[in-house]
Amino acid sequence: MQRRTFRNVLSFPDRLSKEAERWRMEAEKLPPGSTERAALERKARQAETAAHMDDWLKSPGLQPPKP
Repeated sequence: MQRRTFRNVLSFPDRLSKEAERWRMEAEKLPPGSTERAALERKARQAETAAHMDDWLKSPGLQPPKP
């Protein structure tokens, strides 16, 4: 039995940004003030924040703490 491997075409931050965009578009379809809209907007913000954090953690300027 062989394992199936998956190759991601997009990078992790790109996938997060794409999901955030999709959630924002879904949220626009819902009435303002609804709990579902707020939840989708929150998920979109969290995904964008995660993408920014991933970029920050992979930046060459990040250095380990000095002893």
